Amino acid sequence: MKISISYPPINSDKGVPLIAQNRQFQYFKSPTYIYPIVPAYAATLLKQAGFDVIWDDGIAEEKTYDKWIRDLERRKPDVIMIETKTPVVKKHWSIIGDLKQVLPSSKIVLVGDHVTALPSESMMQSKVDFVLTGGDYDFLLLNLIGFMEGKTKLLEPGIWYRENNEVKNTGKFVLNHDLDSLPFIDRDLTKWWLYSEKNGNYKRTPGTYTMVGRDCWWRKNGGCTFCSWPTLYPTFRVRKPESLVAELEFLVEKYGVREVFDDTGSFPVGEWLQRFCKLLIEKKLNEKIYFDVNIRFGALGPDEYKLIKKAGFRTLLFGLESASQPVLDKLNKGVKVEEIVRSCKEAKEAGLEPHITIMFGYPFESRDEALETVKLGRQLLKKGYANTVQATIVIPYPGSPLFEEAKMNGWLKTLDWDRYDMRESVMKTTMSDGEIKGMVQEIYKVAFDPGFLMRKILAIRNVDDAKYVFRAFRKVLGHLKDFTTQANKKNEQL
Repeated sequence: MKISISYPPINSDKGVPLIAQNRQFQYFKSPTYIYPIVPAYAATLLKQAGFDVIWDDGIAEEKTYDKWIRDLERRKPDVIMIETKTPVVKKHWSIIGDLKQVLPSSKIVLVGDHVTALPSESMMQSKVDFVLTGGDYDFLLLNLIGFMEGKTKLLEPGIWYRENNEVKNTGKFVLNHDLDSLPFIDRDLTKWWLYSEKNGNYKRTPGTYTMVGRDCWWRKNGGCTFCSWPTLYPTFRVRKPESLVAELEFLVEKYGVREVFDDTGSFPVGEWLQRFCKLLIEKKLNEKIYFDVNIRFGALGPDEYKLIKKAGFRTLLFGLESASQPVLDKLNKGVKVEEIVRSCKEAKEAGLEPHITIMFGYPFESRDEALETVKLGRQLLKKGYANTVQATIVIPYPGSPLFEEAKMNGWLKTLDWDRYDMRESVMKTTMSDGEIKGMVQEIYKVAFDPGFLMRKILAIRNVDDAKYVFRAFRKVLGHLKDFTTQANKKNEQL
């Protein structure tokens, strides 16, 4: 049986769609390609089981839609798996229709957070054959393909399918799979080089991704309300530190990887982190790679920041989101504003490079609170406590507590999923769309501050640093274009 792991090209003047392995969907004017770890595990598991696997990322390979369709028509896969996201799910429904025209015998499988939250919707609105719910769809796809070949029973809960013109499912998905049982990803099969250069997270290339945990250990009261990934991963699991270290050794020795971003929602801390760092230092991996992670404010102290710096960590991605304590509390962030400043400062003093993410457009956020966020974000960047930033408009994705709250309170402006792409606010707020976009732009405009620019220039030590600064500046220009509208011109007072 031949299986294609596919990402259809999306033709849009908005830019490149960030579908693969992305928690918060955006179109980027400046192309960025994120290595999709779970689909890559799915491809690897299927190949090891003896199936013929095609890695078909039409977005990262920069194919036209017509060429992508023609290539699939020529290859004639028996099964096509597509990861979907809320802002493109309607487009994927249409694409499934196109595929059924040219490949009527091929079975189509959808995976991802949107269809996990609303599995019956895609079954009703498209000709999709299967929907795999939950985040362990690598394991589910392996079971499904084995079942289709008659090699096993349909054992995995969380699979939606059609039978006698009825939509059925195998029950609620369960995350009981042993992550340490996973093989190393077949990086050649999954064309890792497509994602090794065009990614703003890397200072040194080639770079790649790992994902040691699924997904975030912050689980108090369900985790952050705006995040849809707890829909995929309502429980946190993590591989052993020895497993990740062995994978990093493999990546360095076989592929010459120089930087690795681990895409676990929040990187493990405590004894796990201590052991991981000790192994990195013992094996001298800290001398060979930069290591970047998502981390929570307040999760580490000064000594731990010094330890991870020694172990080869570089960038720490912090979710700032807001400088208003009431807003942070509503988001269930579990962090105090003073911890934000302290964590950035302590990480920077240890020699690390904090990256902060910020969002605007919460229904319960006043204009003054949003301006406080602008002020704090700019201060952290101008003082050098944060090196880089990503600013966006908050979107309530289906499956997130924020989406349910927005529905209950009548905050949603629309249920047209095409508009859930962070280009506009889809919730009623105290501010206009132009004001919200203007605040996003104000964050990015720090890049033109003379003091900020001079600090970046003085920090250049080698060719890698110079290339990184140049790439980062191009990304900023792209982000400014992403949020440019005529309405923004009315918001110069920001």
